[in-house]
Amino acid sequence: MYQYDHYDRQVIKERVDQYRNQTQRFLAGEISEAEFLPLRLQNGLYVQRLAPMLRVAVPYGLYNTAQMRKLAAITRDYDKGYIHVSTRQNFQLNWPRLEDVPDILDELASVDMHAVQTSGNCIRNTTTDQYAGVAVDEIEDPRPWCELIRQWSTFHPEFALLPRKFKIAVCATEEDRAAFKFHDIGVELIHNDAGETAFNIHVGGGLGRTPVISQLIKPNLAWPHLITYLEAVLRVYNQLGRRDNKYKARIKILVKAMGAEAFAARVDQEWQFIKDNDNTLNIEAVDRVKAFFIPHDYQSVDDQVSNERLQSQRLESTAFNRWLDKNVQPHKQPGYAIVNLALKPTGIAPGDISDYQMEAIADLADRFSGGLLRNTHHQNIVLADVKKDDLFELWQCCESLAIATPNLGYLSDPICCPGGDYCALANAKSIPIAEAVQRQFDDLDYLYDLGPIDLNISGCMNACGHHHVGHIGILGVDKKGKEFYQISLGGNMSREASIGKILGPSFSSEEIPEVIQKILDVYVNKRTDEEPFIDTYRRLGIAPFKEYVYAG
Repeated sequence: MYQYDHYDRQVIKERVDQYRNQTQRFLAGEISEAEFLPLRLQNGLYVQRLAPMLRVAVPYGLYNTAQMRKLAAITRDYDKGYIHVSTRQNFQLNWPRLEDVPDILDELASVDMHAVQTSGNCIRNTTTDQYAGVAVDEIEDPRPWCELIRQWSTFHPEFALLPRKFKIAVCATEEDRAAFKFHDIGVELIHNDAGETAFNIHVGGGLGRTPVISQLIKPNLAWPHLITYLEAVLRVYNQLGRRDNKYKARIKILVKAMGAEAFAARVDQEWQFIKDNDNTLNIEAVDRVKAFFIPHDYQSVDDQVSNERLQSQRLESTAFNRWLDKNVQPHKQPGYAIVNLALKPTGIAPGDISDYQMEAIADLADRFSGGLLRNTHHQNIVLADVKKDDLFELWQCCESLAIATPNLGYLSDPICCPGGDYCALANAKSIPIAEAVQRQFDDLDYLYDLGPIDLNISGCMNACGHHHVGHIGILGVDKKGKEFYQISLGGNMSREASIGKILGPSFSSEEIPEVIQKILDVYVNKRTDEEPFIDTYRRLGIAPFKEYVYAG
């Protein structure tokens, strides 16, 4: 992973000192709440329903065990003993005291972490595939390119006050695990006809009140021009994006209003002024960053012997067999595997993890996976470099920590925002809905028979739970002060991107499990052999689901 140098540390130290002074002045009444608002947002601090929320940056989801242990200590000393994994691969503290935040930022800085640009109208944390560098379907490792984007965008003075927040994702795999088509900019890494690295640049995607799939505006961009072209896109957005209405301020609205072709032409016009400036990449700059992402120190392992041992262990334990099938992914290195640690046990807010679990997971990462961890878009954690010979022992450890539920990608593994239990913006609670569905559908054999189904739950139209792109999406809405839930079907965040369609009138919280059951009944009755839910929906459309759910 990228290692801070003395310049990085000095910059972050000065930012912490600056924010400490700002906080003291605010608490002393020397600056107003309106003046303090942009200052705290620039340091990742929101004021939520019950307490402040501090969002900690995890660049492209990658961090080490020293950082994990520090976060565990922070949650214990300054919070309530747990932390939340967000859909942007970051961490969130839900109960810090405002006056303690400068101390928390100082603690984070001691392990090369910060909360810069995790909120506010700026370029947010760049994300990518949680299996980057080890995925079998990878064109090349996207993390160096993410790091180059991070270094360019952090504290960029021109883009500190954009019309609205701005998100970039990089995809370098056959299967899209970065949801790049639903970002303000989606960077699709390709190899051109000459075998050289290049990029397809997609612009104007996003969720929220107006969900939009991005459009390709620059195919086959040569790699030296990645940063300068992104800068041209941001300049056009900064100049022309609306600032009079925050609901129409995202770049997706601008691209839609101008048309993709006209927007691309304007970007190309702007690009000509900066195409060959100091931000044009050269091989030395790229190689310098790539050197931070050296492969794990893999041991020579007989893959066939490891597989035979795993087969024997599968026969000895049904539970291990299930976990191996559902939570373990293939690795490009023979004899190794990618392990997903499940953070969705029933009764716990999806994505929450305790200080005790964090320290134990850090121990597991040191012991089994080279001391590195990754957060996923689906609010789980990954150990990316585990020897197959260690899988059974690792599984036993995960079982004891309640992070081994074998349901990755199934109905009981939902994406879920904090909702009305925490967020001041939410119209309704999300966490109780997730738990109700998990309790209703707790039979693993039934879930496996249904096959993978993305269930995404948001407490409001801001769509932090990505309900628009769930195969089944649930959105909390307010009806005269009461909480109701709107169902959508057919969303998909993969390369075959789609936005879900609303089923019909909303339901009370008590009705949701029964409604989900009716949707699944239609699927089971109408599917062909082994047809996934999303394919059945696309073949049938929404009508049969709607008719059965509202039949009475």
